[in-house]
Amino acid sequence: MRIKETIENIRATCNNYVDPDLVATVIHDNYFMGSNNICQLDQFDIKKQDTFEDRILKILKHENIFLNLGMYVFIPFINECDIYSSEDFNLKLTQEEFDKYANEKERFFGILIKKDSSDYIIGSCDLCGCSIDATFKEIEASDLDFFKKIKEIIDKKIIY
Repeated sequence: MRIKETIENIRATCNNYVDPDLVATVIHDNYFMGSNNICQLDQFDIKKQDTFEDRILKILKHENIFLNLGMYVFIPFINECDIYSSEDFNLKLTQEEFDKYANEKERFFGILIKKDSSDYIIGSCDLCGCSIDATFKEIEASDLDFFKKIKEIIDKKIIY
């Protein structure tokens, strides 16, 4: 994965679901969320003139970074999932699929880039990182429609 180009691609189309300056979140090794205000971080040898993408690359040498690619909301009783990204989707889920994935109400989804690498994990984060228990959670891969749609959205954004 070409990280810098991937971040530029995500930021160019993220206005529907997040401010471009808040598209990235620091994720600590224990998967708890850190800062999502990358523009105000001044550690990791970040300079004022660094671009957003350059800041992320510097942070990635020391921390994991979650790149937000959208948000999802599960709607009980009708077994539905609404996905908001650069395009919006509405999925009708089977009971099995709803039971497997709907343990969270609303979450951001995207990729966690592992520190000092270009390896990534598909997962989700809490909408608000201000809670002390706000975390990143891996989304279990499956052949079910929910995971396929999330992966499809992610695959369109990653530059190889």
